[in-house]
Amino acid sequence: MNAIPVVALRSALFALLFYFFTTLCVLACVLAAFVSAPLMRRIVTLWGQIHRSLCRYVLGQRIRIVGDLPREPQLYVFKHESIFETIDILCLFAEPVVIAKQELIDIPGWGWVARRHGVIGLRRDDGAKAIRHLRREVGKAVEAGRPICLFPEGTRVPHGERPPLRSGFAGIYQMLGLPVVPVAVDSGLVSPRNSFLKRSGVITYKVGEIIPPGLPRAEAEARAEAAINALNTPTRPLT
Repeated sequence: MNAIPVVALRSALFALLFYFFTTLCVLACVLAAFVSAPLMRRIVTLWGQIHRSLCRYVLGQRIRIVGDLPREPQLYVFKHESIFETIDILCLFAEPVVIAKQELIDIPGWGWVARRHGVIGLRRDDGAKAIRHLRREVGKAVEAGRPICLFPEGTRVPHGERPPLRSGFAGIYQMLGLPVVPVAVDSGLVSPRNSFLKRSGVITYKVGEIIPPGLPRAEAEARAEAAINALNTPTRPLT
């Protein structure tokens, strides 16, 4: 039996439910933001939990973590293959702070909530202003005990590909002086980028060796790149 109709049906149901609950959560966050920031962040965490539940029970996707994932306020760098991990980090950590492109923060509604949750938007052409903003916001997050998350490839990458890290990673590593925890992810095997179809399977996080602060720029970059690509096997066809 051809599995594509089943995959398409599951994917359609997932999309319908996910965007329905996302709309409700965004509206609830806007209202909650006028009450208290902790309440708003709890709703954001709930959104992440809803997403993971839909992946599990609608799409049939399970999560596996290989290695120990610390929870301290360190810099966590992730392989980026799908929108999956950008939302699922809300289930991996308590109130993570994400460093992201400013374009994402400019999205109406969602961007407003993201800023108040702690997402740090950066414009590459802002120069020294962007650096001061980053230092200030990361300092607040570290003082609050919140982990810092970064997708150093800058965009979603098809599974099996290994582009060089954006130069911003090395600069952020040197500037922040935090230990780096690299995490490989193979979400592109079941939820490939730019594809409506999502299939069942296991999504693996593999935690790499911690990269201490103070290493030469090239060495830190090489270690991070190797670690986040630890699950980078050739792509299987979507069936």
